[in-house]
Amino acid sequence: MLQFGKFVLTRAVMALITLIIVSLVVFSLMELVPGDCAERYLAFKNTQGSSIQIANELEAERIRLGLDRPFLERWGKWIVGAFQGDFGDSCILRVNIAQLLGDKFWLSLALCLSALLLAYAIAIPVGIIAAASSNAALNNGLRLFSYLGLAMPNFLLALMIMLIGTVYFGETLTGLFSSEYRDAPWSWDKIVDLMKHAWLPIFILGWSATAFALQTVRALMSDEIGKLYVTAAAARGVYGRRLLWRYPARHALGPIVNSLGFDLNRIFNELPVVALILILTDAGYLLLEALARSNDQQLAGAIIFLLTASIVTLNFLTDVLLAVLDPRVRKSILR
Repeated sequence: MLQFGKFVLTRAVMALITLIIVSLVVFSLMELVPGDCAERYLAFKNTQGSSIQIANELEAERIRLGLDRPFLERWGKWIVGAFQGDFGDSCILRVNIAQLLGDKFWLSLALCLSALLLAYAIAIPVGIIAAASSNAALNNGLRLFSYLGLAMPNFLLALMIMLIGTVYFGETLTGLFSSEYRDAPWSWDKIVDLMKHAWLPIFILGWSATAFALQTVRALMSDEIGKLYVTAAAARGVYGRRLLWRYPARHALGPIVNSLGFDLNRIFNELPVVALILILTDAGYLLLEALARSNDQQLAGAIIFLLTASIVTLNFLTDVLLAVLDPRVRKSILR
């Protein structure tokens, strides 16, 4: 137990160091964008018709924002605030980023985690069955589904479903809430309304993730089933589902558990385009707006850091879970 505690503590320290390094990278990229926050804000105000003398106001704006201070001091202040949930104000909108994001980031994370859960809930049992089955029709059908899922982009699937919904059902299937619940406080009725709308982005985001995970599970299981320890277990009278889950599946699913953080990142990468098509005013949409339109690096940096923190946390939890489930990992802890 002491060794296991050391393992968890080591992984927690590594996760914290990773977050600090990522925060430095994100903040450095924010600094490398041509023009600082003061220049972008004043230029934006001028494009809106405000009469601002940039030469006179620029230095005062930089001092107000603390841009005249050394890089490391500004990064240190930013990372301390980030760990406290305070990312300062949006560069362009001049609104506190925590208030601007509100529930949007957590809604986005919930969509991505739900899509990830859907993908693995389908891929793990189906992949195990496909690897253990000698039915050619089943294997070829699953292979076709996997290829289709990997070949068809999520945004194309979203457009197809929207077109079918509009033409045949008169429903655009856009947004996460009905108009009466969009700005309403959280209640049970609002949660029910969210569930009625969230199934579509979850399905679309989980589409390619399911196909990819299915291919991976099937390949890992096919490799494990042919090993001697499985043959020996079968010779001792272990067979059927008990044989599959107790021996090859237990070892094959280790890499799957370990790749959850990677898959979450891949799903979130697809979210901005899907959000744009389905008109989801979530963090994915805000990230696309900040990077492609308003050039609001403070807002983009906050979203990227929050996503990274979620992935690092998930990786830490999967490391601990893997140590609990896999005896080989437990043995490596004791060394």
